[in-house]
Amino acid sequence: MSASLTDIEYLKSCLKSYPDFPKPGILFYDVFSLLSQPKAFNLLVDLLVSRAKSYDPPVTAIVALDSRGFLFGPIIALKLNIPFVPIRKKNKLPGKVLKATYQLEYGEDTLEIQQDALEKGQAVLLVDDLIATGGTLEAGCNLVKQLGCTVSSCLVVMELNGLKGRDNVSAPVDSLIQY
Repeated sequence: MSASLTDIEYLKSCLKSYPDFPKPGILFYDVFSLLSQPKAFNLLVDLLVSRAKSYDPPVTAIVALDSRGFLFGPIIALKLNIPFVPIRKKNKLPGKVLKATYQLEYGEDTLEIQQDALEKGQAVLLVDDLIATGGTLEAGCNLVKQLGCTVSSCLVVMELNGLKGRDNVSAPVDSLIQY
């Protein structure tokens, strides 16, 4: 299923936005507003799964970013019958982990992945809800690469084009909805 303009426009019409959240000057697009509407949520899942099936070579694992990537990553993995692996914020995963620190507009943050989460050589689809500046996605790409795997693509629900985040990501970025 490829996304038609009508599908994307429908999803956009279901998205709520909040000006000046979480701080003045930010227009926040709330992905939860799609999940609260079963028709929109079903369409979104169908489109994400369709995109995930289209990559060549086929992806062999879905890796999603904490926390809203977790809303979509497990569903895609389940529909493709492949493993799901979380990347979490620091100190949330048990066992031995690899870390990647990245810059935020107000400081830095760290993401982690379990060292035994993926098998070397896997083709990974990295999933999140949104790409803004690209820092979080790039940190995720770095973790996947540290495990000896390839990021086939990063799949996001929304992209804020004006921030040029995809320019900061070392893997292809595929977004359904663009602002």
